Amino acid sequence: MTDSFSVWMAGARPRTLPAALAPILAGIASALAVSQAPLTGRFWGIAALCFVVALALQVGVNYANDYSDGIRGTDDDRVGPTRLVASGLASPAAVKGAAFASFGVAAVAGLVVVLLTGHWWLLAIGAAAIVAAWFYTGGSHPYGYLGLGEVFVFVFFGLVATVGTTYVLLDRAPAWSWVAAVAIGSLASALLVVNNLRDVETDRRSGKRTLATKLGDGSTRWFYVALVAVAVGGVVVFASLTTWWALVALLAFGVLVLPIRDLLMGARGRALIGTLQATGMAELGVGLGLLVGVFIG
Repeated sequence: MTDSFSVWMAGARPRTLPAALAPILAGIASALAVSQAPLTGRFWGIAALCFVVALALQVGVNYANDYSDGIRGTDDDRVGPTRLVASGLASPAAVKGAAFASFGVAAVAGLVVVLLTGHWWLLAIGAAAIVAAWFYTGGSHPYGYLGLGEVFVFVFFGLVATVGTTYVLLDRAPAWSWVAAVAIGSLASALLVVNNLRDVETDRRSGKRTLATKLGDGSTRWFYVALVAVAVGGVVVFASLTTWWALVALLAFGVLVLPIRDLLMGARGRALIGTLQATGMAELGVGLGLLVGVFIG
């Protein structure tokens, strides 16, 4: 057992954090696309709090998954990032505590946003996000083991995070915010798809029924490509509704050209780690590209 900082950082899976940052960037871009957007200290303060909520939730999800998969034995034979419980680097109780501490940080930051905006109904959305984060792999019937993980990711790390950010900044959510949310949510789901494709054999042996185990190898690969295509379409539609400068976000998809080729040629296991990293960078690049494009426009 160890409690070293490096171990806990590895358990937080920092390479997954672009999935938390991208929807907030896209939400801010959507708010800035409104000509009368109130660019005040309050605007940027709320935006910063949205980043804290998203990052804390993502870290909390990662620790929660580590704990739940670890005690079930699902992580006993894995490729990819360090698993604290399965590897014995931290006790299950400590990892569970880290998950709830992260959720607590997200809850506090979210409460401050509610106090600043007066939108008390957002407390229910925040509570639903935390519950969904825990029961992805936690509880007696985790929905992540039923092939529903991609739905959760699309809804909460796409629609809720992106549109929610725009809403708390503007008190409304324009149509293009929903379009940006679909683009970001599709890439977030693609990130999970390739992650589950990488682990499909070990998941199948351990009884974890992800969408990849249900669709099968070939269909999962084409589903990934379809999600990327939806994201590309979302960027184009967003630009048509706001400013054509937003098309600069399409440059982010350049990092996926070779990974998609490798994916369609049958890359598997550790060979998919590069595709996983590229997908995360593409998602972050799209969020940043939309923001830069709106600024220029």
